[in-house]
Amino acid sequence: MVTSSPSASIQLKEGTHIAKVVLMPGDPLRAKYVAEHYLENPVLFNDVRNMLGYTGTYEGKEVSVMGSGMGMPSFTIYAYELFTFFGVEAIIRIGSAGAIQDDVHVRDVVIAMSASTNSAMGKAYGLQGVIAPTATYGMLKEAVKAAEELGVRSHVGTVYTSDYFYNPDKNINQKARDLGHLAVEMESAGLYLTAMAEHKKALALFTISDHIYTGEALNAQERQDSFHEMMEVALKTAVRSEI
Repeated sequence: MVTSSPSASIQLKEGTHIAKVVLMPGDPLRAKYVAEHYLENPVLFNDVRNMLGYTGTYEGKEVSVMGSGMGMPSFTIYAYELFTFFGVEAIIRIGSAGAIQDDVHVRDVVIAMSASTNSAMGKAYGLQGVIAPTATYGMLKEAVKAAEELGVRSHVGTVYTSDYFYNPDKNINQKARDLGHLAVEMESAGLYLTAMAEHKKALALFTISDHIYTGEALNAQERQDSFHEMMEVALKTAVRSEI
């Protein structure tokens, strides 16, 4: 165990530590919000580059939450270092996504079973063919169960992880839609690839904040309310999973 990662992106404050399971939103201020509103006795363990990370408890079990930045390159720096240098066993991505299927609506929660991607990141692992970035089944099962118990409308399936927010291929969303993808986002494939390579556990959960085809979109208050629903699913998954 180390107190600083090789990239110096994570430097533990004196007397702090990181839990075995970490929730990761993109926005570090969202990590701060989660720590202050959902965790008991949260302690700041990292603030390098203002990428805030906290450790606290939920239902008596330790949980950490830390920002990741946007996109796979940023996310995978933190995911790899948490897995490899700080003893983290599982990461749950918590974020927002744009829906592309007719039956997926704003406020719904998407549980990403797998993630297609336009990124070349998977090629670095040297497997002939194409790696299928996939969630850890046990965590996915717990998330589905938690959503059902909480009465949260959820969908399980494949998402499309894009390296582009503004994709030069104007038909890419339609192609992903035709192939059955539920939503578009920017991090899941990187998380799943990293977890698979490091023999760790991972899951990605999303609140649908807007629909690319219908024009539906949540206002600020609605985003906060629906985020609460996803957070309850994520936290119950974190404390119930075998980690």
